Amino acid sequence: MSTSSTSPATTSGTPVTASVGEAKRGGTIALLVILACQLMVIVDATIVNVALPSLQKSLHFSNTNLAWVINAYTLAFGGLLLLGGRAGDILGRRRVFVAGIAVFTAASLGAGLATNETVLIIARAVQGVGAAIAAPSTLALIVTNFQDAARTKAISVYSTVSGAGAAIGLILGGVLTDWVSWRWVFFVNIPVGLAIIVLAPRYIKEPPRNAGRFDLPGAVTATGGLVSLVYAFIRVSSDGWSDGAALALFAAAVVLLVAFVLVELRTEQSLLPLKLLNVRNRTAGYGNMLLLSAAMFGMFYFLTLFLQDVLDFSPLQTGFAFLPLALGLFSTARFVPKLLPKFGPKPLMLTGNLMITAGIVWSFQIDEGSSYLAGLFGPLLLFGVGAGLSFVPLNVTILAGVPPQDSGAAAGLLQSMQQIGGALGIAILITVFGDATRQAAQDAGAEAVAKADHILSEGISSALAVGTAFSAAAALVTLLVIRTAKPAAAKPGAAAPLASVKS
Repeated sequence: MSTSSTSPATTSGTPVTASVGEAKRGGTIALLVILACQLMVIVDATIVNVALPSLQKSLHFSNTNLAWVINAYTLAFGGLLLLGGRAGDILGRRRVFVAGIAVFTAASLGAGLATNETVLIIARAVQGVGAAIAAPSTLALIVTNFQDAARTKAISVYSTVSGAGAAIGLILGGVLTDWVSWRWVFFVNIPVGLAIIVLAPRYIKEPPRNAGRFDLPGAVTATGGLVSLVYAFIRVSSDGWSDGAALALFAAAVVLLVAFVLVELRTEQSLLPLKLLNVRNRTAGYGNMLLLSAAMFGMFYFLTLFLQDVLDFSPLQTGFAFLPLALGLFSTARFVPKLLPKFGPKPLMLTGNLMITAGIVWSFQIDEGSSYLAGLFGPLLLFGVGAGLSFVPLNVTILAGVPPQDSGAAAGLLQSMQQIGGALGIAILITVFGDATRQAAQDAGAEAVAKADHILSEGISSALAVGTAFSAAAALVTLLVIRTAKPAAAKPGAAAPLASVKS
């Protein structure tokens, strides 16, 4: 018997209703799959932080090598994101998305089973490679799988997940480390990764591919330059500014990054389409993301250190200490899509940037006598609300007017700014921390051991004070550079936020 759509549509509304409901459910599942990937790769940048003391004892890491558990992931992720974005454009975004998740999931298994520091660091680097392959396609798939108002709502949820992922990682890392084992901060990725691999081909549409070729010289020079720069700051933090190797790394970073720009200018199909930076608001948005990420990841790193080493919090207590930030971010970001048509992106971003700055200023008042409730609860809540106001309009501003064929590269660059900003922010602030603790120890003299908490607090406070400069600079970029049109009266369901951003 024939089951053509013509007859049921004219005789009964049920089949049509069912098909609409099925389409809506498919769109919801597609979004959940994309968000699961984004949450995984963002969470993995911080989920290990709280587990580091347990991990160090188990695998006998030295203090120097322990930093590479975080840096191996962040540098591989941030350094290869642009290449991952281009791979999605050329090979097919859904295909590359699934391949990246497969690599990430396999590396998570290897990290969880690691028996020594070398295996774990290699597995973390491979995790970063998988994340760099998959992550740029998440935002590109949202742009191509959703239209108009649905796209704006999807970007809003995506932005909320991206902004809160780092805080969620800290909470989840504390729970898993305290309740099970540090190995489960890696094992938790496996069922999620497998679910994504199964569901993505069924529910996510594959956008058309774009002909092109890979810009490998661009990838090599960009990644090499970023690794050299971050490693140079890490060496300075331990060996000081007179260290010859650190100075050589700084020089190498300059040479490689200048070479990257020259390669991109001369390459027809460049890793970074420079035309993306021809739009004033988009360029300012990328800079804003870099600065906010530097402030955010730096704050996470040093407040985690303060909570465990000065306040003697357990991993579980440390994880839940960041709950005010996550709740502030989620609750605020929920209302931002309704505020965007009324106020436009710029006022919301500026308000959020200033709240983040105020939160960091408040947080660097801490010392060894501070309590959590008096010294950190308020700053974390203020920071979370500010981040909730900042990230949704920031993502909308960056993606406004991006041609479909460049959506993968645009998304890759956005996420590169987030990861590179985080890596550079931590590296720079660790340098400040090292200088401050050495000075505090010198001032303490023979009493240095007895004043260990004071010395550590001085270093953390100094690092957070410098971190304020990052968020304050982001506020200045928003105020002075970003231009948006005055929002028109929004119609119900209209995608006003995208329309209100000037090119």
